[in-house]
Amino acid sequence: MIFDATKCTLGEGPLWHPLRKQLFWFDILGKRLHTRGQHWDFDTYVSAAGWVDHDTLVIASAKGLHRFDINTGEQSLLCDLEADNAGTRSNDGRADPQGGFWIGTMGLNAELGAGSIYRYYKGELRKLYGDLQITNSICFAPSGDTAYFTDTNTQMVMAVSLDTDGWPNDDPQLHIDLRGTNFRPDGAVCDANGNLFSAQWGVGRVAAYDPKGHFIEAFNMPAIQSSCPAFGGENLQTLYCTSAAVGRDGTDDGKTFSFQTTYTGQADHQVILA
Repeated sequence: MIFDATKCTLGEGPLWHPLRKQLFWFDILGKRLHTRGQHWDFDTYVSAAGWVDHDTLVIASAKGLHRFDINTGEQSLLCDLEADNAGTRSNDGRADPQGGFWIGTMGLNAELGAGSIYRYYKGELRKLYGDLQITNSICFAPSGDTAYFTDTNTQMVMAVSLDTDGWPNDDPQLHIDLRGTNFRPDGAVCDANGNLFSAQWGVGRVAAYDPKGHFIEAFNMPAIQSSCPAFGGENLQTLYCTSAAVGRDGTDDGKTFSFQTTYTGQADHQVILA
């Protein structure tokens, strides 16, 4: 069940690189990108990534979106991301089926209204939603016509219709309602059949929901602060999940976990830069 025993203060953003057959993930508060047996340190918070080609990632930081060379560790700025706001950082993010990259921001102390969600697509960064607190659950139906996201403390996962270029073309609608429970949706990922897998902070589980938002089953893990899932492995049937050790001192807090499942994930989508 433990995929990697490295303890992350705030593990987040797992990405299965489909060409390299390799899992990457972040320790946001540790300012570090991880893969098994290796890590890279940054001078600011880093939180999410998408793949561009075999050797290149797009990485979201508190200052911008960066092109990152896996082999050399070199990076170059693609665009600023709230670079003039020292009180925010990037958080959850994921590439969409059209080749865009969605990224959420939030206040350093999770201040109300400090967060936003953006989309970077073919060189353009556009703000989609603002006045949010903790941006999370960014993922996409395999058809490419629906995106999901949440403001964690609302306990509502929202769905929004997308046009053929991947831009929202309607108002967000409620998809999964967790109000009245102790489940707080953090990161999420969709499988090849459109089921949504939600890491739920504070309860140590990843819960699966069908395309209509109905609960299917849950995968429990020993780290209470489950943060973000990703599908990977040779057949895309391994479900990975990061966790966070911040504020806790348990043996398994902050480690990265894996579950063998009967579900098949989507291959993480390529980010198209131009």
